[in-house]
Amino acid sequence: MDYKLLINGALVDGHGTMPVLNPATEEVLTQCPTASEAQLDEAVDAAQAAFALWKNTSIEERRQKLGEIADAMDANQDELARILTEEQGKPLADAVGEIAGAALFFRYFQSLDLPVEILEDSDTQRVEIHRNPLGVIGAIIPWNFPMILLAFKLPAALLAGNSIIIKPAPTTPLSALHLGRLIANILPAGVVNILADNNDLGGKITAHPGISKISFTGSTGTGAKVMESAASTLKRITLELGGNDAGIVMEDVNVDDVAPKIFDGAFGNNGQICIAMKRVYAHESIYDDLVAQLAKLADAAIVGNGLEQGTQLGPLQNKMQFEKVKDYIEDGRANGTIVAGGDVPEGKGYFIPPTIVRDIDDSSRLVSEEQFGPVLPIIKYSDVDDVIERANNSEYGLGGSVWSSDLDKAYDVAKKVDSGTIWVNKHADLQPHVPFGGIKTSGIGTELGAEGLHEFTQRKVINIAKA
Repeated sequence: MDYKLLINGALVDGHGTMPVLNPATEEVLTQCPTASEAQLDEAVDAAQAAFALWKNTSIEERRQKLGEIADAMDANQDELARILTEEQGKPLADAVGEIAGAALFFRYFQSLDLPVEILEDSDTQRVEIHRNPLGVIGAIIPWNFPMILLAFKLPAALLAGNSIIIKPAPTTPLSALHLGRLIANILPAGVVNILADNNDLGGKITAHPGISKISFTGSTGTGAKVMESAASTLKRITLELGGNDAGIVMEDVNVDDVAPKIFDGAFGNNGQICIAMKRVYAHESIYDDLVAQLAKLADAAIVGNGLEQGTQLGPLQNKMQFEKVKDYIEDGRANGTIVAGGDVPEGKGYFIPPTIVRDIDDSSRLVSEEQFGPVLPIIKYSDVDDVIERANNSEYGLGGSVWSSDLDKAYDVAKKVDSGTIWVNKHADLQPHVPFGGIKTSGIGTELGAEGLHEFTQRKVINIAKA
């Protein structure tokens, strides 16, 4: 397939190219076009011109366009999913689910409104709150969920009346570029622009004076750089960053019931999820049983090429992450006991089997840092107040979960866990109408829901004297 950038409604070549690899084979899928700084400037100029018109369209028209984009995604689901699997590595069934989920997110935002809020209407004054668009949005998308995380940003930005520059991750640009081809004729020229780069445009986007807001999903370290760069022009920012989500498993659980759910919460997308369960605290009374069942599930998991039928877990997405996760396995080997996985197969592809580590404590890097891969430490505890303190002893605060057969007891624990989201008897359940965001170094701002939509707007107060 011949991939193109989307700039000002036209599908164009980049000023350069870069290879995009299939992480399952390490073979080059294609040469992807890369944008120059001049093309970024061209896209921003186009987005600003388009914004002047788009912001004056009715919200009904914007809703219609969101529906048309969702229709295009649904109609081309199989093609988009195959591209996604080839560049990202995830099993094809998961890729199909991601494309379908992204379309559903567009349809959710299609249902929202931005009504004028009447704060006061008295004899002396009328005070209204309006929600106006910001301008040109810079959306920077990571490589773990290229389509669903694009759908965290694009529909909200468009519904609010903004135009947008989308920059996918350099290792997974193809699905976004193909989506650009599918929607190029749906929206007015310049409203959506999609630029691929070889890791050299991010700083230019975040500092660009023609861009009004940055919506970034990625690592905490890069998020800090985004914030610093955006400060030069006082841009608004939304940062959804890293996490080290703790799962607290209480003594009263049915281990047979919760073990598969915990496994899925930890190893979905090979653990390459910001809100994956990255450390499990299990009560001493059920510790051995839970470890054994998680190890059994890990040993039974089918790891392979995402295009092969039956594959449950594909490769890690890129060589850099592959090497990082191997290092975390060695930390687990040195500081704990590996009871499943741990051996990286020879040959092509960034494959790592799901790995379970027991008899490890909070001082190890595997527990205290974000591994972002298929390695799960299981830590023993005996006192609930102590385990809450240990779960909270982290620079991160994105998500977490509590597992118990007593919902009241679990609720009491959940209230004491420091995180933007805490689930009870489930994990990593994101829904488009539920606001999502982290605390501490896990981010700034909110995505999804009406609150997430508001982050793509500027509040304007109109205060009218009546007498």
